[in-house]
Amino acid sequence: MDRAAWGIDDGYWNAMGVWCEPPAASLDAIAHAMGAADQAKPHGGAPLWFVEAGRGEFLRDPCDLVLEDGTTLAGIEALPPDAPPGYHELRPLDGGPATRLVISPSRCHPHHEHAWGWSVQLYATRSRRSWGIGDLGDLGTLGEWAARDGAGILGVNPLHASGPTNPQQPSPYYPSSRRYRNPLYLRVEDVPGAESVGDALTTAANAGHALNHLRQIDRDRVWTLKRDVLEQCFSHCRKGDSRFNAYLEQEGEGLLDYATYCAIAEIHGNDWRLWPRALRRPDGSSVRDLAAEMDAAVRFHCWLQWQLDEQLAKAGAHLPIMGDLAIGVDPGGADAWAWQDLLALDMNVGAPPDEFNTQGQNWGLPPFVPHRLRAAGYEPFIETLRSAFRHVGGLRIDHVMGLFRLFWIPSGAGASEGAFVRYHASELLDLVALESHRAGAFVVGEDLGTVEEDVRTQLARRNMLSYRLFWFEAGPIAEYPDQALAAISTHDLPTIAGRWTGKDLDAQRELGLHPNEEGEQAISRKLIDLVDCPAATSPIDVAAHAYAALAAAPSQFVVATLDDALGVIERPNMPGTVDEWPNWSLALPVALEDLPDHPGVQGVADALRSRRSRASHHGEPGPDSL
Repeated sequence: MDRAAWGIDDGYWNAMGVWCEPPAASLDAIAHAMGAADQAKPHGGAPLWFVEAGRGEFLRDPCDLVLEDGTTLAGIEALPPDAPPGYHELRPLDGGPATRLVISPSRCHPHHEHAWGWSVQLYATRSRRSWGIGDLGDLGTLGEWAARDGAGILGVNPLHASGPTNPQQPSPYYPSSRRYRNPLYLRVEDVPGAESVGDALTTAANAGHALNHLRQIDRDRVWTLKRDVLEQCFSHCRKGDSRFNAYLEQEGEGLLDYATYCAIAEIHGNDWRLWPRALRRPDGSSVRDLAAEMDAAVRFHCWLQWQLDEQLAKAGAHLPIMGDLAIGVDPGGADAWAWQDLLALDMNVGAPPDEFNTQGQNWGLPPFVPHRLRAAGYEPFIETLRSAFRHVGGLRIDHVMGLFRLFWIPSGAGASEGAFVRYHASELLDLVALESHRAGAFVVGEDLGTVEEDVRTQLARRNMLSYRLFWFEAGPIAEYPDQALAAISTHDLPTIAGRWTGKDLDAQRELGLHPNEEGEQAISRKLIDLVDCPAATSPIDVAAHAYAALAAAPSQFVVATLDDALGVIERPNMPGTVDEWPNWSLALPVALEDLPDHPGVQGVADALRSRRSRASHHGEPGPDSL
């Protein structure tokens, strides 16, 4: 069997420059999961052709070109150079199979201004109005005062949907669906019908406000409170709303599938793999019959998504939001239920060992099988991108190397026993560029970890910003690339306070995570050299010094975390732990209303605000420099 024909690599260079060969058993398991045992090479599916916008390609035979808007150009022999970007169809005059034609601008939408901003975990950013968790109303408030402070962007964690029943999944990177959003983030007081359920709303709101006194977020309790009131609000809106009906029409079958999953999950649990067999396939007659019986429940979950769409649009009114797209989905969740035939459900996505994750990583997310995804016309990927780009000014794509290749780990194997599987990167990048332009949003590719030599070159050619972290960069800040987003740390890495005090390394040791002591100490020395502060300096002052230094980066964006500005010791997520660390569940120690006047927040904002005046003196880059 020719593994290369299936995109399976026999080995790889790891982050330390060492050639690694996966176990034969892993390679065989991956091939089996892709269907390689049953066919010599992957089936291509319906014809699919990607063309760069502006190119007048000649056709092999005359065709009718049916544009996305329904316009037909009859009997053409070449693609017109002014054919619009989009999803079109070429129909041969002899009646042969039609070809799906994707015309892409090839390069992502440009961003012409240098700016600074905040990167936040929304669930952790609570106001006194919150019900124990930060919500979209809080996001709007945060954007309003950050914009007044001079910020130009507000990065937020993935807002993807978790399953509808408790226990709620805390990780925003392990979603039930990437197409739809998490109702936990709804500001209940702002939904239609809230004014009609006064007593219930007041009682639930008071209970929710009481949860703000707990540092650890209790998502199960929050969702129980919110869901009960939201359902009562919905009952006052059942006659429909023209805007709701328009939203239903816009979303189509995808929303109905998602809402049907949610309605069934409320009976049988969040993991569709454990449902009665007759309900495990979305196209089954039992599912259709049950969905008809539960029409009110299905519409309720559609309505929740409409409210999330409305509130997210409002939240971005003051400052452009940079969304975040997770690399995969929960194998038992809504998207996996809908697209189960396109996924390798007995495989997990992860990352090989590197300097900071010496055991490797297994994220427990099933990968798409490359040829099956392509045969489906990339519809799952396109739907996911459209959702991710909605109401945002930019999008961070987590583990962007996954557009080129993914590290597949067979179920039951160790995280270091996986192998890389290649995808049709050029086509996936064309789709990202097309949807980026349609949304008018820039793209940041999270290119950390084991990165092939030419990946960053290809991303730069596509107008995709690199993601540069001070912890990892060997060169001076002044030499960071212009086409990048620069930051000190990220959610999976130590905060400045955790580094400065040494408490993050202590926590890793106590948790038995086998940290790379030499590498950790080297990074701590980098911080000491960067800020040049006495050892007794408070973490919030160290953060102000660190971001003042980072402000010198020529990169398009420089972002800071509220965790650093507030001197938070704990990182949001500790890779390699599940219950041993409160991953994705620690709220900020300061209420949203008190952030603008907090000395740590103002210190970091003052440090970064200076870069805007410097950028204006140096001049902004034009499109070609992106």
